[in-house]
Amino acid sequence: MFRFADPNCLYLLLLLPVLAVVHFYSNYRRRKAICRFGDEELMTALMPQVSQYRPEVKFWLLFAAVGLFAILLARPQFGSKLETVKREGVEVIIAMDISNSMLAQDVQPNRLQKAKRLVSQLVDKMTNDKIGLVVFAGGAYTQLPITSDYVSAKMFLESISPSLIAEQGTDIGGAISLAVRSFTPQEGVGRTIIVITDGEDHEGGLEEALKAAKEKGIQVNVLGVGTPDGAPIPADDGSYRRDRSGNVVVTRLDENMCQEIAKAGEGIYVRVDNTSSAQKAVSKEIAKLDKAEVETQVYTDFNEQFQAVAWIVLLLLVAELLLLEKKNPLFGNFRLFEEWKRGPVKKQGERSEVEA
Repeated sequence: MFRFADPNCLYLLLLLPVLAVVHFYSNYRRRKAICRFGDEELMTALMPQVSQYRPEVKFWLLFAAVGLFAILLARPQFGSKLETVKREGVEVIIAMDISNSMLAQDVQPNRLQKAKRLVSQLVDKMTNDKIGLVVFAGGAYTQLPITSDYVSAKMFLESISPSLIAEQGTDIGGAISLAVRSFTPQEGVGRTIIVITDGEDHEGGLEEALKAAKEKGIQVNVLGVGTPDGAPIPADDGSYRRDRSGNVVVTRLDENMCQEIAKAGEGIYVRVDNTSSAQKAVSKEIAKLDKAEVETQVYTDFNEQFQAVAWIVLLLLVAELLLLEKKNPLFGNFRLFEEWKRGPVKKQGERSEVEA
């Protein structure tokens, strides 16, 4: 397994596009200044020792060194030992609505992006728990089987979009039913399903799914995304989706349904807004669940790989330092010596003594 011990240092890579813009702008200003004095080709001939390409090579060597230095500071590591460890935790499955209505922008930036950020915050708070992802629209599908690999969970979370499911709708019952079947068979561990939706269920089968969850002691919490006033659903062409009569479709958060689901699932309902209140409320509910020993495989030993990166950075800096911006005079002297060995160049019409 590959990881960075201090991934925050990778933000230094944001300096690279800034450096590139400054470099191209300075080149533009330099060429513009040269053109004020005369033709660019003429000025180049008047400065035979000035190289056009060496400054570029020096810059890109330094550019690569800065990028690799940011990676060096982040301390790249490879996992070398996989062990099965026991930790006390609970099992959580997120059932996320990814129907087109989740693209409505009554919650900024839109319902789906807000839901993804909330789940990401939940994952950041987890230490020993297991998490799984189920996505649903007109049908329900497992996006990530239950795992303790939080890095993978956040990676799969980022890839979620309405395009994952062609069949549109909101099958909350199917999502809960699939989530119930997705938990591990381990006994005594607290389990919860967190349904994130705008509450517009169109498929049915919800009562049966909630009954199955209750029989297995699985709590169902609901996070409602959106507002009761609703908002239009953006279309791919920048307009809004319309019904068969040509009217703009407005999707509204059905809080009554969300509250009924949470009540039947013996959980809580929280409306997601632009604060962190929903995440805190759900984290508090997760903390109340019974914890049990959960077996998981983790990498326990990591080998530092920054040494190799450091050597590459050093070589790049040395190369940048040794490379002169001007042409090497030794090559110019060598060219003059070669011309002297060939002898003077005869002018047109001039004959040698032998020819005479």
